[in-house]
This record gives sequence, structure tokens and C-alpha cells, in this order.
Amino acid sequence: MGFNCGIVGLPNVGKSTLFNALTQTIAAQAANFPFCTIEPNTGRVAIPDERLQKLAAIVNPKNIVPTQLEFVDIAGLVKGASRGEGLGNQFLANIREVDAIIHVLRCFEDDNITHVEGSVDPIRDAEIVETELMIADLESLEKRLDQTVKKARGGEKEAKTRLAVMEPIIEALKAGKPARHAAPNENDKDAQKEYKMLQLLTSKPVLYVCNVDEGSAAEGNKFSQAVFAKAAKENAQAVVISAEIESEVAQLESEAEQKEFLESLGLKETGLAKIIRAGYKLLGLETYFTAGPKEVRAWTFIKGSKAPQCAGIIHSDFERGFIRAETIAYDDFIKYGGEQGCKEAGKMRSEGKDYVVQDGDLLNFLFNV
Repeated sequence: MGFNCGIVGLPNVGKSTLFNALTQTIAAQAANFPFCTIEPNTGRVAIPDERLQKLAAIVNPKNIVPTQLEFVDIAGLVKGASRGEGLGNQFLANIREVDAIIHVLRCFEDDNITHVEGSVDPIRDAEIVETELMIADLESLEKRLDQTVKKARGGEKEAKTRLAVMEPIIEALKAGKPARHAAPNENDKDAQKEYKMLQLLTSKPVLYVCNVDEGSAAEGNKFSQAVFAKAAKENAQAVVISAEIESEVAQLESEAEQKEFLESLGLKETGLAKIIRAGYKLLGLETYFTAGPKEVRAWTFIKGSKAPQCAGIIHSDFERGFIRAETIAYDDFIKYGGEQGCKEAGKMRSEGKDYVVQDGDLLNFLFNV
């Protein structure tokens, strides 16, 4: 099961520098001119999770396999993208494919790096991107509206549901609000299905990333404060990072060197850790573990998933032939020194198909195909 986040923003805000740092590659050419990223670059990063090391210390496996998150560096957007300006059509097509949007905003001043709009104003920049996405969504819905209305009047059940989903979203977009502000109730499965099938750009969750100068990385600045205020109003999330610092950290070979460098700047963790934690929360993701002599491995699942669904992440046969899941809570596994200790303490449970998997669970699936 893969989850990906598209890194978007205006040209020259630090998207590609951030992408390079996150993936520790030079796949995206960082340069001081618009549209330096022509094709979306994709990179996978291991998700830092100290629980893996603690599990490995008990199990002593041959391999440790972290879970991963995928980042996609998407070409910079400018005003008029919804009408095909710049690389607009390509930008919009690429963003439809991602699960969440990481919106990088320039929150630093530097006369040596041109700003496509001529000045530094992250709120204005955010609104430019949001407006283009909303215009594209509105046009997409209006093109489908007449046909949907005809089918709904003709009695087609799916069309009636689709129309009930589309109408409030169209009103929201016209009022300058993204589609996610008019999303159907999560408990209405039919409406949720139609909502997802619309593939709206502004239905995707957004994380604002404030790219600040090195001196503002620990506390932020007036620009990032404005972004955090915007995020709070939208019930969205925001983090402060310095893409330049991330770039320097990525070049250091050992964790000790990275830690020493960060501490010298008054930082406790990398921007990568902040973004991943926020990205996980944004996508509603959690982690379960499998542990044995061959490997200790982390697996990503959607919060609220039941045991058979989580089994299917490993292999479809596990879900199809699911019998039960031998389950140990992470804290118990650590406290009692592993599986045997948990068995003796009565902390291993046998859970059936209705069990909702919890973050940190250690699972062993029994199945029959």
C-alpha cells in the first residue's frame, strides 16, 4: 500500500531543494529559474520510528525494514495555470495523482533568489495556488453537471447521489472555498464513493510547509506566523523548516553528526521528521509491526482498518483466507521482553475479523487459502 504527497508551490520557493533533502538524492535539479522541474520527480523515504530499533534490540532480526512515504516534486505553478499558463495543464494532471498536498511557501527574503511575483508574501502565494486549483475543480464539475442532472431526473440512483455531492461543492467553490469544505459526511459511504470519484484537486488534504532562512528555523518568523494563522482558520496543518538546513543535514553521513549539527542550530529534529509526522496525521495513517528472526518490519495502514484489511497489506492471500491475528500491544512487547514473555504474562490476544488494529500493534496473521 503506497501513499504519496505532492510537493507543490510557486516557482523558486524551495520545492526542489526540499525534495532533494527529503529523498537525499539529486534527482530534482534545484536552480534559480521557473519551471526547472519539468517532469514530476518521485522519491521514497524511510519513515523514522524509534520503536523499530527497540523491537530489534529484543528480537535481534537479520533485517530492519521501515515503512516508507513517497514524495513527488511537481512543476511550479503560476497564475493562469487553470487556463494552461506555464506548465499548468501538466501541474494539474500530476497533482490529481497524489494523496495529499505539501504546499511549500517561501517565508524568507533573499535578493539573490527571484520571486515570480516580485515580493515575499506567503499568504498571497498560497491563495494563487488555491485559486487555480479551485477554478480547475469548478470547470470540471460544471462540465459534468448537465449530464448528471439529466441522469438524476431519469431516476438513476448513482446520479442522484452524485448530484447531491456536487451541488454543495459547486457552491463552496463559487464562494472561494475548497471542495474539502463541502465534503459529504464520512458515514455516508455512497456519497463518499462519489466524492472520491470526482477526483477534485481541492478535496486533497493540505500541509503548509514554511520554508524559512537558517536563522528562523527554530522559532519561525513573521511570514511563518501568518501561515500558521491561516492554517488554524482552515483547520489545516503547518510546519516550519529550512530547506537549506535540510540540504546540509542530508550530506552528513552519520546520525551523530546530524544531531550535533541540528543542536548547534537549536533544533531537536530534522524537517523531514516534522513533515512525515504531519503527513502521516494528514493522511490518517498509523503503523503496525511484524517481528521475527528474519526481520522486524513496519507496515502503514489507514487508521480504523480492521485486521483482515491490515493482513491484505502484506499479501492479498492473507486477507482472503484470514482466520485470526495473534496480537501484542507495543508497550507490552517492550515491557515483557518479547513474544514469549507476553505469552507468559497473558498479553498475547487472539483477535478476529472485526478487530480494529491499533497503532503499534505487533501482529502475526493466521490464514488459510
